[in-house]
Amino acid sequence: MASLRFASPRLRNYFKENYIPQVCEALLCGLLATCPEDPLKYLEEMIIAIMENGLESLLWDICIDPSMKPKIRRLSETYLEQLFGLDDQLMTPELMIKACTFYTGRLLKTHFCMWRETMTPCTNEVEILAEQMERAREYDNFRLQKCVFHHWHSYVKHQKEQRKDTLQRIQQIIYCRRLVTILIKWRDKAKQKYKKREDELMLKHELQFKKWKSKVKVNVNAKEESISPEHCVSEVSLISEIPEFDISEFPKRALLQIFSYLSLRDVVICGQVSRSWLLMTQMSSLWNGIDFSTVKNIITDKYIVSILQRWRLNVLRLNFHGCLLRLKTLRSVSLCRNLQELNVSDCPTLTDESMRYISESCSGVLYLNLSNTTITNRTMRLLPRHFHNLQNLSLAYCRKFTDKGLQYLNLGNGCHKLIYLDLSGCTQISVQGFKNIANSCTGIMHLTINDMPTLTDNCVKALVEKCHRITSVVFIGAPHISDCTFKALSNCDLRKIRFEGNKRITDECFKLIDQNYPNINHIYMADCKGITDGSLKSLSPLKQLTVLNLANCVRIGDMGLKQFLDGPASKKIRELNLSNCIYLSDASIAKLPECCSNLNYLSLRNCEHLTDLGVEHIVNIFSLVSVDLSGTDITNEGLMILSRHRKLKELSLSECDKITDVGIQLFCKGSPILEHLDVSYCPQLSDEIIKALAIYCISLTSLSIAGCPKITDTGMEMLSAKCHYLHILDVSGCILLTDQMLEDLKMGCKQLRILKMQYCRLISMKAAKKMSSIVQHQEHSSADPPLWFGYDWEGKPLTEQQDTTPFKDLELTMKESTYSSEEQVV
Repeated sequence: MASLRFASPRLRNYFKENYIPQVCEALLCGLLATCPEDPLKYLEEMIIAIMENGLESLLWDICIDPSMKPKIRRLSETYLEQLFGLDDQLMTPELMIKACTFYTGRLLKTHFCMWRETMTPCTNEVEILAEQMERAREYDNFRLQKCVFHHWHSYVKHQKEQRKDTLQRIQQIIYCRRLVTILIKWRDKAKQKYKKREDELMLKHELQFKKWKSKVKVNVNAKEESISPEHCVSEVSLISEIPEFDISEFPKRALLQIFSYLSLRDVVICGQVSRSWLLMTQMSSLWNGIDFSTVKNIITDKYIVSILQRWRLNVLRLNFHGCLLRLKTLRSVSLCRNLQELNVSDCPTLTDESMRYISESCSGVLYLNLSNTTITNRTMRLLPRHFHNLQNLSLAYCRKFTDKGLQYLNLGNGCHKLIYLDLSGCTQISVQGFKNIANSCTGIMHLTINDMPTLTDNCVKALVEKCHRITSVVFIGAPHISDCTFKALSNCDLRKIRFEGNKRITDECFKLIDQNYPNINHIYMADCKGITDGSLKSLSPLKQLTVLNLANCVRIGDMGLKQFLDGPASKKIRELNLSNCIYLSDASIAKLPECCSNLNYLSLRNCEHLTDLGVEHIVNIFSLVSVDLSGTDITNEGLMILSRHRKLKELSLSECDKITDVGIQLFCKGSPILEHLDVSYCPQLSDEIIKALAIYCISLTSLSIAGCPKITDTGMEMLSAKCHYLHILDVSGCILLTDQMLEDLKMGCKQLRILKMQYCRLISMKAAKKMSSIVQHQEHSSADPPLWFGYDWEGKPLTEQQDTTPFKDLELTMKESTYSSEEQVV
């Protein structure tokens, strides 16, 4: 077996895996080097040594004695693989012969070529040089042509680009010209349409106004002359031709919805129309809530008792606010055993005895209003015994109960379900009284304590020790409250705070708000002089804030507002009141559209540095519904800009002396949904604004033109003819108005509820008294306008020497000359 080259793979692997070539190599090398006398015994010893050392560490000279090992390094690691034919890349003799032949032939060819080139003489050097010159000339011509072609290509490319740009510019000019032509046509068409709409609107206004005048004339003639029988017959025949419609055919649910908007007096009157109407007014659901306060001056105790006896099982809500009732009448409330809400505030005849009858029978009351009554500790003792489910309690201005009465709230089952508590004006309560409340009513969530100068930080601390669920606090008229109150309230999760007229609250208070009340959404801090720009910076991280009122905080400026708007608090803000913040200007107002996308109500009253430039930014707040710009430097241009908003429902421009009739007219044209307008103390305005309101803003519900001496009966006649939804009207100081205005209001504005006519000297007392029986609240005086109105009884502007402000005399005059519909009925 000379070679294993052609042996089976299994056999070859066997030789490799068992290191047979290496073993043989080591043994042969040992034999050749040592030449032992007994080779077999030597081989036996070496094999045993190899087995002891292992095959992995086997070397070719392992069987050679160290002293006899050769010092010359061998060229190959092993030749046994070649000997046994285990090397796959072993070169065969045939391949060796071929390689030598190829190498010899290649070498011979190389040497022969070099010899031939060396031995061949140069035939013609001139021809070769000429050939090289020709090639060089051709190459030079080629380079020159390439350069010329490159310049020509660049020129052509530039010309093409220039031609393309020119073509694009021509197309753009044509397109722009076409757009200009289209816009001119659209503008002309829009102008024609706008003019046509204006003409139609003016025509409609004139027709309605003529119809109104004819109606007024007919009414006047009807009063002066008696109607002839023939005319009566013609009217009867005309009425008979009108088809009748019975409202009783409406679904019961629709009827209930309609009658729910009527007062108790109106419901009673409707029941006297016919039998079918009487049945409609006797729906049991209609008598779930009865409000006697609206008819307190005309309804009798006997009628109240009969109503309560008849509907005793259906009555859930009763309102006796301001009613002067006898004890027997108050006892009849005990008949309503399902009663849930009871309001007896401002009832001077309410006593502890009458409350005893009510409490014993009406144990399911959830809402109880006892404000401004004469109840004592006896009534306080009844509350926890009988009203186990009481949730809402108002004891405002009840000054005859003491701290001990508050201790009674813990008797029996106690008032532990109480959620809302109003202690406004109860100055007799001490710190101990608040501790008693904390022991009795631990579940209070809404706390109202107004007009209480005796309220201190210790009172609040005593209350908060056990009342940890408070989420709303109202402390208006509590001047001794300081930042310590907010530290005491840090354990509560406040959502709403209301303070007013407090000089001890500082910026430190707002730092506590930022740290302890992350979910607060309503902050009312009006007239707090210690608040600066730092407070607004502290409020900027509040993510849930929706209402912020900092009116009369005069130290707030542009820097504070900018810092507030940069924070996340501005994202959800819906109401922002910064009235009388005199340091605010257009610079900070410019950020409102960008940051306050959900703002609905904005008041910048008396911000003197606000101009038309700020109005340009305000008009971009598309969610805005109400804006107060009274006392600012807005002009007619600003009103024209504001008219582009088209979604404003309320606008106040009081004391804006730079606006004129033109500006109001422009604004009214763009505000068809306007509901409230205040242009009081703008003496430069005239009947033109009333005409604009009558034409464009027929949905108007509230109008104040006090201090506008140029308004006449003509303007008010147009207002009465068109604005039938008017609820509130203030014409104080309109010295040219007469009794005719009241006649027009009676005919046109039948929904009028509040009417103010102070300093209207041409309106007689007799006409005012007649009008007071129609409206719910009326103020009238025939005195001359006070000097601070800026004009005299003839409407002429006052000089600087005459322009003084006697506020004390004004207050006295208003108290003496105020009429209300309730007083007139009495």
